[in-house]
Amino acid sequence: MSATYRDPHAPLEERVENLLSLMTLDEKLAQLGSYWSTAFISTGTFDPDLVRQKIPHGIGQVTRIGAATGLRPRESARLMNALQKSVIEQTRLGIPIIVHEEAAGGFCHRDATVFPQAIALAATWNPERVKQVAEAIRTQMMAVGARHALAPVLDVARDPRWGRVEETYGEDPVLIGAIGTAYVQGLQGDDLAHGVAATGKHFLGYALSEGGRNWAPVHLGPRELREVYADPFATVIRNTGIATIMNSYASVDGLPCAGSPAILNDLLRDELGFTGAAVADYSSIEMLLYHHRVAATLGEAARLALQAGLDMELPLINCYGEPLKAEIEAGRLSLDVIDTAVRRVLRLKFQLGLFEQPYVDEEAASSAFQTPEQRDLARKVVAESTILLQNDGVLPLSPTLKRLAIIGPGADDARLLQGDYHYPTHLELIYASDKEPDAVGLTTPKATGEYAPGPYYTPHVTPLAGLQAALGDRVEIRYAKGCEVLGEDRSGFADAVQIARDADVAVVVVAGKSGLQRPVTVGEANDATNLDLTGVQPELIEALAATGTPLVVVVLSGRIHTLSEVAKRANALLQLFPAGEEGGNGLADILTGRVNPSGRLPVSMPRVVGQVPIYAGTRAGGDRAMFFDDYVDAPTTPLFAFGHGLSYTTFTYSNLNIQAGKTTDPIQVSLEVRNTGERAGDEVVQLYGCDLVASVARPNRILLGFARISLAPNEARTITFTVHPSRLAFYDPAMRFVTEPGAFRFSVGASSADIRLEQTITLEGETVTFKQREIVDTTVAID
Repeated sequence: MSATYRDPHAPLEERVENLLSLMTLDEKLAQLGSYWSTAFISTGTFDPDLVRQKIPHGIGQVTRIGAATGLRPRESARLMNALQKSVIEQTRLGIPIIVHEEAAGGFCHRDATVFPQAIALAATWNPERVKQVAEAIRTQMMAVGARHALAPVLDVARDPRWGRVEETYGEDPVLIGAIGTAYVQGLQGDDLAHGVAATGKHFLGYALSEGGRNWAPVHLGPRELREVYADPFATVIRNTGIATIMNSYASVDGLPCAGSPAILNDLLRDELGFTGAAVADYSSIEMLLYHHRVAATLGEAARLALQAGLDMELPLINCYGEPLKAEIEAGRLSLDVIDTAVRRVLRLKFQLGLFEQPYVDEEAASSAFQTPEQRDLARKVVAESTILLQNDGVLPLSPTLKRLAIIGPGADDARLLQGDYHYPTHLELIYASDKEPDAVGLTTPKATGEYAPGPYYTPHVTPLAGLQAALGDRVEIRYAKGCEVLGEDRSGFADAVQIARDADVAVVVVAGKSGLQRPVTVGEANDATNLDLTGVQPELIEALAATGTPLVVVVLSGRIHTLSEVAKRANALLQLFPAGEEGGNGLADILTGRVNPSGRLPVSMPRVVGQVPIYAGTRAGGDRAMFFDDYVDAPTTPLFAFGHGLSYTTFTYSNLNIQAGKTTDPIQVSLEVRNTGERAGDEVVQLYGCDLVASVARPNRILLGFARISLAPNEARTITFTVHPSRLAFYDPAMRFVTEPGAFRFSVGASSADIRLEQTITLEGETVTFKQREIVDTTVAID
């Protein structure tokens, strides 16, 4: 009779317990670890004997085929099948593997659609569009058998010095929660058996590191940690049942997240209700020894991490193998702790349906990549994420335009359209270095032969190519690079200035360079103290502005820059985050007016780096400097506020009506929005709230909800937000999560600084206690 765990009709928990009961200690420990895919390649060929030698008891995960090789989809699927077959057939219990990959701005794999970077997805303020992106990523990942994505990043990013801001969804927990929910729903689908397991990362507080430095300590009190930094995770957990969570590299108030029961068990599981598997960020367990110095040996680091609730070690076994086994044999770690972690891993594998469908169709894999529908989606996301920061009327480009100058290092360089976790940028770590270091100092086994990585691009459309295609033969287009992103070379200035002087309009695309392998300007481990545009790009803008030709400045960068001087010289200023393969077409759609701009800032844009951190949700008293409201050398306000973004049309807000009662009753906020311009367009209507008198200092303005609506000229729609009182809750002096009665101000506007309507109401009744895991999101109805 076959074992219960092999019966697809048996209840899930029975299958898990049956399989667990059959496993030896070595087999259990194997499920808690991972191995690089390229470790099984010898002389340019997959070698099943290496599987037998290196993972004789199987393995929990295989680390990155796509993000470690140059394989195309069919060959990638073939390698996955071969690995899977070797493990299933060569191990006693035949437990299938999970292949994990990166997917922040698209599947990090050769030929996969290069969607805009995560910060750009947030700039759309369009959860439905983000869900479509994640569905496309799911299709491509499943085609090659990758069933675990190390995305989305749910960190609250309020310090633009940090190099990983581009991987986040911005500064606001409610926006992050909404975009993150959509991403996970699209990736996981309705049933994990037909989806890809998502990973919420990095738990917790990672983005508020000391000095904006990657991995640096975080100093946060328990209230701020929960109300702000845990809130997006709480939202995604309750809305999606997200499959896995990844720890932060940092310590919070001295507690390294990878080894803290207070963070990974008490907060993540007990308070927020997470029930899935917690996976280690790469090398973070051994960092308890080498970086945080809270463990004296690898075994002690393993014991601390496992007891804290960290179930799986990635990207390879350094701690959860023999070092952990020694801890068990010495009696310092209970087998119950091992079993708890193994249960979570096995449960995920059963949920993914890997025991029933471990293999994929190799011949069909390539058909899931680079479809016209995927490229069309990528183009739409670029357009919806492009933010028009200022405009004196030079945009959209006039139909009578005759001569256009296109200038700048970002104008015709496909590499600058990449984010740090896009392919091939991410693989520069491997193919550009003899020592082959990856982002956390590990050594990635380097594949050779057909597996060897390289600078492989999908067909990319640069801004120059996009404008050439959009404007056709009717406009004379001249191009000059002007300068590089980095360096002091000004030799290209003369040509750039000349073509600008001869043009009706000049478009200059200045840029950053995202990546992990220096020289770059932004990306993981590439933090900065200066947020200005790099190199001589500011001088190029100044020289072009001096020609008197109307100047459109496009900032193509994953960094949040200080643009005060640039804004003074630009007739129009746009933010284009790393835009991927359709970047040029999507940008051209905005510049030509084919698409009305509707991107909104998911962050506050500082005037100078000395304002950092600067964000919309500051607590009472945090938005000004006493006694004079400002600094001696600058205002305290941002250059461009959170939620800001202009349009080619105009919208009016009217008829605000708020229905409110007791602290137990939902609040309804309704208003009318009308397109009063001559173009159709999308408006992002933002609802903010303020608890005017509370038992602790509350934020001056918190985002409660938002609605993206499309309106034809003169069309009006009524928007109704329903705000549950739990959305107003906070941790009181006794750390109870409560909504108190009293006065609340509700504000509706086009950004956190552009408030159109406002009203104060009073909630009656008693103080009500909630749980953060039970917050009810604001809903929107549009009539």
